[in-house]
Amino acid sequence: MAFSAKTSAAVLAARFLTFTMRLLGSGGTSLPGKVALRICPDLLARLSGHFSILMVTGTNGKTTTSRMVAQLLEASGLRYRTNKSGANLASGITATVACATSLFGNPKVPWLLLEADEAAFRVTAPHLKPKAVIATNFFRDQLDRFGELYSTLNAVREGLAGTPDSLLVFNADDSLCASLGIGMDTGKAASRRLFPFGLSVSASPGSDAFSSDAAFCIRCSTRYRYSASSYGHLGHFSCPSCGYGRPTPAILCETVVAGPDSSRVRIVTNRGAYEAEIGLPGLYNVYNGLSAAALAEALSLPHDAVVKALASFERGFGRMESFQAEGRTVQIILVKNPTGFDQVLGYLETLPGPVTPAFLINDGLADGTDVSWLWDVDFERFAARFASRFEEQAADDAAFMAVSGLRADDMAVRLKYAGVPESRILICPEPDAMFLDALARTPKGGTLCLMPTYTALLALRGILAKRYGLRDFWK
Repeated sequence: MAFSAKTSAAVLAARFLTFTMRLLGSGGTSLPGKVALRICPDLLARLSGHFSILMVTGTNGKTTTSRMVAQLLEASGLRYRTNKSGANLASGITATVACATSLFGNPKVPWLLLEADEAAFRVTAPHLKPKAVIATNFFRDQLDRFGELYSTLNAVREGLAGTPDSLLVFNADDSLCASLGIGMDTGKAASRRLFPFGLSVSASPGSDAFSSDAAFCIRCSTRYRYSASSYGHLGHFSCPSCGYGRPTPAILCETVVAGPDSSRVRIVTNRGAYEAEIGLPGLYNVYNGLSAAALAEALSLPHDAVVKALASFERGFGRMESFQAEGRTVQIILVKNPTGFDQVLGYLETLPGPVTPAFLINDGLADGTDVSWLWDVDFERFAARFASRFEEQAADDAAFMAVSGLRADDMAVRLKYAGVPESRILICPEPDAMFLDALARTPKGGTLCLMPTYTALLALRGILAKRYGLRDFWK
């Protein structure tokens, strides 16, 4: 598509606004894209043909997976730009594409790595025509915005329909995700090249799945059977009625040795097997690492680059981000839906020494205005595990849980009904004040774990970045 004066004006506006906003200390991740699209509504279609584009979508793990893929591209010697801040709506994607283009329409780099919100993927993918797409997983998320779970899945399916030549990297252990690789009418594999990834039976910790999000076959509505499971509805599923089941992974995680800060895995592919260290804890991060390894197979990138990328992975803002403050470790972990929240709570249980959980819950549009999802998180199990820590400490301020944000009271009520004594719940709606209080009351050598929703993360981290010299969230 021709590069017109309108296109040039849109690129200029996006680049100027991005530069100015970041000079003023703002991220400049969305507004530049909105302005550019107002000037040239078909800007993405006009610019996309100049790049090799990779897209990452799905419910959980998009930002972490994107950062792993970024490390992979770097280790492979490929020059790229990415929406590193996690601005994954159409406006943020547009700003990234525009800023990677010169005023004369020439690409500054050959590759673009774009994280895309599921709804935004439906709109942007047909214009961007990505070379490859990673679909991480599908869980119930922000019902007020996305609607029912299958609507989210269908949004991605529609986006893929508009880009039939894209390679598809997907989670074979997720029955919803795996359905993207078949024709729903025939049950046969799609015509595009497919790169499913998953865990072996021995690497899967469970024998049956807690599958409330996707308990029934997507094709015939029969309840799935599981021969192994990892978490949520992920596992070795099969339908006893129509025969739909987990596809054989082209990239298989054969073994997992979990540690407090990382996981050691053995990955088996058609090009050979190798071992790698994934520099983040938790089984959900093993899946994120596997998705990057699967993309390497799709693009024929060297295994050495995968090993280097996963070991040297740089934690993104709010995704297991950690820093030291007054002799304590502070961790920031974004929470956004029940399944992801449960995995974070499970991680907290593995931390040694004193741990202070702090929940920062907002109900902005980016968080989800309906906070009833908090009642689907298994706080009962978490409260029971932490009860022993409470009993070991006699002082009221020695072991507690803190709540903050616009919906602090709702979070406090949820903890109370989960069995946390009211005397152990610190309520402080102002995030900065809560942080200072909780940090001071956390024993030295302990960990203060901040679990914010998205807008709470942006607000609090902006304060902490200035106070402790953290990197700007768009870097």
